[in-house]
Amino acid sequence: MTPRPSKGPISKLTDSLRSKAAGLRDGTGSQDDEHGHRIGLSPSRGWGRRNVEFIGKVLIPQAVKLRRGRERSLEAVDVPAGKARVIWIGHASFLVQMAGLNILIDPVWAPWLAVVKRAHCPGLSLHELPRIDLVLISHAHHDHLDVPTLEAVSDGQPIIVPKGVGSLVRRRGFGSVHEMGKWDSLRVGELEVIFTPARHWGARYVHDVHRGFGGYVLRQPEVETMTGGAATTVYHSGDSAYFDGFHEIGRRFPIEVALIPIGAYRPVSGRGVHMNPEESLAAFRDVGAKRMVPMHYGTYALTREPLDEPLQRLMLASSSTGVRHMIDVLEPGEPRLY
Repeated sequence: MTPRPSKGPISKLTDSLRSKAAGLRDGTGSQDDEHGHRIGLSPSRGWGRRNVEFIGKVLIPQAVKLRRGRERSLEAVDVPAGKARVIWIGHASFLVQMAGLNILIDPVWAPWLAVVKRAHCPGLSLHELPRIDLVLISHAHHDHLDVPTLEAVSDGQPIIVPKGVGSLVRRRGFGSVHEMGKWDSLRVGELEVIFTPARHWGARYVHDVHRGFGGYVLRQPEVETMTGGAATTVYHSGDSAYFDGFHEIGRRFPIEVALIPIGAYRPVSGRGVHMNPEESLAAFRDVGAKRMVPMHYGTYALTREPLDEPLQRLMLASSSTGVRHMIDVLEPGEPRLY
């Protein structure tokens, strides 16, 4: 099993947040189901005031700013057996190269999400990607499932989605569509994909609350067997609020690197649907990963916190809890081998 970080201040933070999550479960209209912990759609009091604040202080100012960053060229390399090469595209989008496959997770190259302008260019050019062997979608929200991007990358390969999401990606050029529920697994070549629970919601609009949501664990079981467990396992949490399910994921799988969201924690709705950076660190502690790659920040201004605030808070919290050396902050387009 992967060794966990030693006990320290973050352990107390984890225990505190686990209790808080249990208490919030009744107060936010969430309920347990086959996907994990589904959060209700009703906004909290003050929704109108927060909308005005968001439009005036975030949405309009961001719309007139120039996009930051640039698209990079990706050097082709042979990834060693049992290893994984992780490239952050931006937001929750990743290219993961492992088990001889090129895997895209939540690919979104959209310059705009409706009226929300992309603040940072994608890390890689959409049209210079290596051939994609597999696509994974964590849930149907527009910042995770972008139809034009999917149609651009589809080339007869399989796509994996949560239960209830398949109708959105069929007839988009994929060879097969696989819907998965909590703890379901699927083998693609030498890769095993396991669908993990989350605390979120899956509706793309309002009426389609039946759509699932979750994350993925990517394993290399053949290499694990041959080497006695010395193979990189990657975990992409999808979107999630903090909940005790992270501990169960860590109990089941020896995770090397965890891709965990740190932003969008001040939504206009007032609902607790994402983690703040301190909660993200607690989730990292729970899953027992050796390394954390932060995501879901700095790309789209979806909520009221400043774009740069999540990373600043993460750096402060990780330093104060003694785990800064375990946090890998990737620039969009920057590859990292694990």
